[in-house]
Amino acid sequence: MVPVSGQCDVLVNGDCRQPAFPMAAITSSQAISERACGQSRLILLNPEQWCGSARPGQGVLAWMAERVNHFLLRSNFFQDHNDACAAADSLFDELDNIAREGGCEPNETPPELDRRLLRVIDKIRMEPAWEFDLQELANHSGVSERNLYYLMKRETGMTPYRFYQRCRLIRVRRRLVDCQCDVPHISWYAADEGFSHLGRFAALYREHFGELPSETVQWRRRLQTGEAALEAPDRIVAS
Repeated sequence: MVPVSGQCDVLVNGDCRQPAFPMAAITSSQAISERACGQSRLILLNPEQWCGSARPGQGVLAWMAERVNHFLLRSNFFQDHNDACAAADSLFDELDNIAREGGCEPNETPPELDRRLLRVIDKIRMEPAWEFDLQELANHSGVSERNLYYLMKRETGMTPYRFYQRCRLIRVRRRLVDCQCDVPHISWYAADEGFSHLGRFAALYREHFGELPSETVQWRRRLQTGEAALEAPDRIVAS
């Protein structure tokens, strides 16, 4: 369990209080509950196999939490579902190695993005009604269209339009996951984000998330009704 924002404590076996920061390691034999403030956000990691036998110390947990946060930063720019799965596999391998080897210093920090790119990323994320215009993005960032294209491709692996497209897909996915209605209106949500062709939207959605929008709705409904967790998707990685 890794806290992303806010405050959180973990109660293990009903009486042992454990701070979640920088990361809480819980074994499958322990019963846990968490206490978090209203705006807290947590990441739960559930590896299929875990080689670490003893509970890691704070130094090791800090290093593991850093690798998770590095993964989350990279998740903003996953190319597609396969890229996300490969990154998740790599993350779990790293965490397993850290748990086995122990005592390493969490000194590695991910490189910061160019401030001109940050302006572009913020605009795309914070203005959902904005329609893609490369020239406008270039003017906003202070570089030419050509330089913006290659700058973003070099630092994130994505073109500006690909990132714009991914952000729209993520917003649709969040609405599908958060929706409390019995039958979410997939076509409405897609249209709200500018996807006019439902078939093309479904293909892009599956490319990015490894499942169709209707499958997202199905497993969300199973979770809400308490059906067996085994029927949920085996692997879902999304920002």
